[in-house]
Amino acid sequence: MNDRLDKLADEFEIRNLVARLAHLADRAPDLEEYLDCFTEDAIWEVSPESLAKITAPVSRPHLVGRAAIEADRLHVREIKHQGPGAETFHANTTLAVRVGDDGTAEAESYWLFIDAKFEPAIKRIGHYHDRFQRTDKGWRLARRVVTPS
Repeated sequence: MNDRLDKLADEFEIRNLVARLAHLADRAPDLEEYLDCFTEDAIWEVSPESLAKITAPVSRPHLVGRAAIEADRLHVREIKHQGPGAETFHANTTLAVRVGDDGTAEAESYWLFIDAKFEPAIKRIGHYHDRFQRTDKGWRLARRVVTPS
């Protein structure tokens, strides 16, 4: 029974991490807390089959490590595509989490990118496939594959 409760606690932490990532991408005044949600060697990539569909600014479709993720996020904030003042929102839904016995977990969810500059409108939808790693600071995102629809 204790193992089952531990897995539920892990799942809860991961669900909150996914939500925090969305909130921090949209509202955090700086990227420090956002970047702390990732492992040091995290991978952020747009699925190769989706690259032709991308209309949003993507400086590089495959990022490795916090420094590369930070540079990319600074770019999208600079051009006001996301972050404070951009009036855009990330919404995650239908989140399914699978916690492994080896300190890793996976999750899949749908996302909506909402632009509220004039009248709120869903600008893009897609799918996240995430992998997480348990660290001494708790669960962190180790890999996110973004697949726009």
